[in-house]
Amino acid sequence: MKDLENLCINTIRILSVDAVQKANSGHPGMPMGAAPMAYTLWTKFLNFNPEDPDWSNRDRFILSAGHGSMLLYSLLYLTGYDLSLDDLKNFRQLDSKTPGHPESHLTIGVETTTGPLGQGFANGVGFAIAQKYLAARYNKPGFDIFDYNVYVICSDGDLMEGISSEAASVAGHLKLGNLICLYDDNHISIEGDTEIAFTEDTKMRFESFGWHVIVVNDGNNVEAISKAIELAKNVKDKPSLIKIRTHIACGSPNKADTAGAHGSPLGPEEVKLTKINLGWDPEKFFYVPEDVKKFYEEAGNKGAKKEEEWNKLFSEYKIKYADLANEFENFSKGKFPDNFSKSFPVFDPKEGQIATRSASGKTINAIASLLPLMMGGSADLEPSTDTFMKGYESFQSGKYVGRNLHFGVREHSMGAILNGITLINPMIAYGATFLIFSEYMRAPIRLAAIMGICPIYVFTHDSIALGEDGTTHQPIEQLISLRSIPNLTVIRPADANETSQAWRVALEHKSGPVALILTRQKVPVIDQNKFTSAENLEKGAYILSDCDGKAEIIFIATGSEVQLALTAQEELAKENIKTRVISMPSWELFEKQSNEYKEKVLPKDIRKRISIEAGSTIGWHKYITDEGSAIGIDEFGKSASAEVLMKEFGFSVENVIRVAKDLLK
Repeated sequence: MKDLENLCINTIRILSVDAVQKANSGHPGMPMGAAPMAYTLWTKFLNFNPEDPDWSNRDRFILSAGHGSMLLYSLLYLTGYDLSLDDLKNFRQLDSKTPGHPESHLTIGVETTTGPLGQGFANGVGFAIAQKYLAARYNKPGFDIFDYNVYVICSDGDLMEGISSEAASVAGHLKLGNLICLYDDNHISIEGDTEIAFTEDTKMRFESFGWHVIVVNDGNNVEAISKAIELAKNVKDKPSLIKIRTHIACGSPNKADTAGAHGSPLGPEEVKLTKINLGWDPEKFFYVPEDVKKFYEEAGNKGAKKEEEWNKLFSEYKIKYADLANEFENFSKGKFPDNFSKSFPVFDPKEGQIATRSASGKTINAIASLLPLMMGGSADLEPSTDTFMKGYESFQSGKYVGRNLHFGVREHSMGAILNGITLINPMIAYGATFLIFSEYMRAPIRLAAIMGICPIYVFTHDSIALGEDGTTHQPIEQLISLRSIPNLTVIRPADANETSQAWRVALEHKSGPVALILTRQKVPVIDQNKFTSAENLEKGAYILSDCDGKAEIIFIATGSEVQLALTAQEELAKENIKTRVISMPSWELFEKQSNEYKEKVLPKDIRKRISIEAGSTIGWHKYITDEGSAIGIDEFGKSASAEVLMKEFGFSVENVIRVAKDLLK
């Protein structure tokens, strides 16, 4: 058995070496060093079923050290996932199922897209939070429907990134005993030995975070690794870090323990020497011994049997707890309650002005009971972002049934944790902070967009109108920055009713993250009896108010500035100047509309147009044409009251009218 074990481990090493060498690109060292821990985890502990990669109670595996992707691809192929040997041969090639770093939307069995270091580690915390919540809601005596674990393999680089400290602190605080991280402690990064920049005591660091830490001194000792994982599984009140001393490019006679093996192929001669050293035929490439393939496939088949047992248990559960079972199955299929679309609040102008952040809070609470699998919170800003679900507990250790999350002042990890929660079907997750601090979470936003998953970001305090906090807190370039991310939908609603509809659109959206951009200051509620219904927000832009006959000028506004456009239209009408007001809460939604609809809203023969938005003017030219003008801000703000600042930077009815008249000269 020991010989077969070594053969299985070395097969991972050689497949990784061959794939990287054939591509002449990649990272062979990490898979070679981490092969024993991966073999141990996948064949002795991990519950998975290659025949059903989406089995709800499977253990989750995350390769946070995504540069070592051939480690994961080798395991997926060997254990029977829909990944062939030819796919391994196409590693890093155009349109292959084996890209340079793991991408969940491209490769079956990849749970999350990793590569930017630390992201997968933080995703794991989100995975673990989701499991704890599902277990708290659905598990009953004798029916442990959700009892899986979350396993992460992380690297020195992962633990250097600040996001890992943020996420580890959250996990320790929440006592997430279902999270087990195997740390590939190989002491090597791109620039050389980690002693040049990374000399902290990681064991003490994680213990201070409230983690259970186990040290394995020999990364090739399968028995020691097995005992460590078993011990970690039995610690239920703390996440576990297993610190495993490995050797990068283990098996390579000349490149083991060197930085040269981190991100470059070993080279033809070293590949041959490595194969000879590991007892392999140096003339064979992508060779998998039959008994090795059989062994790994049997490991995969164990999962099929476990899923059969789980399916039987769930069938019994459906009889005894029909309501809960139906709820889970319906949400898993993306089916919302029948009264979902009619449950969003409608705001009356008579109720007075309301900040869109407050309207968002009212909307969240209006629909919370209909979405029991929705969790959310903020980066220590709930009183300012209005994102607390009233009547529901906070998610805390011992209170995993809580739905209100507290991320602390940790925007970066919040973004990645949201991704992790969202990746557990059918969970819904939202997170809130000020728009300016979206900068801290750009990496996870981008990854969510790449994966096509749907966390919801609530970004409040959306302009200089937040006031006296001044330049450092006033967003200028953030709107266009977010709009530049492919597959991210940005929605900046004009008033309370558009905000309510924005939440509906965000929750129904199925192909990428959504960012809701909301005001701190109160804004008027637009009268839907007088103007076009806010339900049209789903089209991205719509004619909010028109004139009789052909308009001379089109105002295109977003957010709080829509009211400026409406007032300016009213004043200009007194002088017989005909205008049209377009509310344009979302560029992305508008671009998805038909050409006919776009022409209806923005006719090509009306080229005098004015955009009004309290942010950068970059990008607006597409909509205002060469004959138009953009009222925006292309400099940093100042510290003063909202009223003073808006006037100072040209967001006044008088200035809008002046710009309009200048265009007509």
